[in-house]
Amino acid sequence: MKTYKNPIPQRAADPWVVLDGGNYYYCYSIGNGVAVTKSESLAEISRKEGAVSYKAPAEGMYSKEYWAPELHKIGDSWYIYVAADDGRNENHRMYCLKAKTDDPTGEYEMLGKVSDDTDKWAIDATVFKYNGECYFIWSGWEGDENVAQNLYIAHMKDPATIDSKRVLLSCPEYEWEKRCCTNGLPTINEGPVILERDGKNFLVYSASGSWSDEYCLGMIEFIGGDPMDVSSWKKYDHPVFEKNEYCYGPGHCSFTTSKNGSEDYIIFHGNPVSGTGWGGRRLFIQHVTWENGIPNFGAPTSPDEELTVLD
Repeated sequence: MKTYKNPIPQRAADPWVVLDGGNYYYCYSIGNGVAVTKSESLAEISRKEGAVSYKAPAEGMYSKEYWAPELHKIGDSWYIYVAADDGRNENHRMYCLKAKTDDPTGEYEMLGKVSDDTDKWAIDATVFKYNGECYFIWSGWEGDENVAQNLYIAHMKDPATIDSKRVLLSCPEYEWEKRCCTNGLPTINEGPVILERDGKNFLVYSASGSWSDEYCLGMIEFIGGDPMDVSSWKKYDHPVFEKNEYCYGPGHCSFTTSKNGSEDYIIFHGNPVSGTGWGGRRLFIQHVTWENGIPNFGAPTSPDEELTVLD
């Protein structure tokens, strides 16, 4: 059992951590590229110099602005899903990288863009595995203007290909999903990620302006049936995790477990200092508890509280 205190002593954004084979893998963007590092303990995950797994080409549609990469093992292969563009935000799309070997910290190759037939702006994609099928869930625009970021879902034919129409899962509709999104700034639903326990699945996402103290987490429960049917999902009308005096703008999380699978952890970024926006984000890790089959994320912990992770 290892001890630590929040925040973890490093700057971070959009942290993605996955457990495999007794090791924790931390996937993150680094310049115009992606890196994956390995740690034996969750309390010791870190960004290490020289760990670049994929570097973008100098020019082209996926040469710039690598955002929020996610590492997924599908079948026996490792894939990274990451948003990239050519230097213009309106050209952000989702791309798929595949590991050249079975080592998730090794080199990756670009497989190409992952998009439905609308080919609209897209970021923050994740993969939902259900009943032997894979579904792509991402944050995107309805049209070609940056008015609102919605959550969409589509079926995947294979790890790099969508073979269905996109379906709207969620749009910013509640007051707490629209905070700090005035004066021409878009309303936000982004950073979707699946949390699964005992056969129940929850889609946790980020809402309100990511540049603000009001960034927070919302949740949508998959209640069964066809994932492509919006009636199979139940959206909660309140934030499930939000700021306090220890952490401002907590959001864009991932989930992992202890090595024996008995404990769940949320890994997220937040700002220890109010008003520091994108530049002040740090890494936080804490337990997730469960009440009657529903996750309880509690509140961000004090920097004076000693925490433990079960290795």
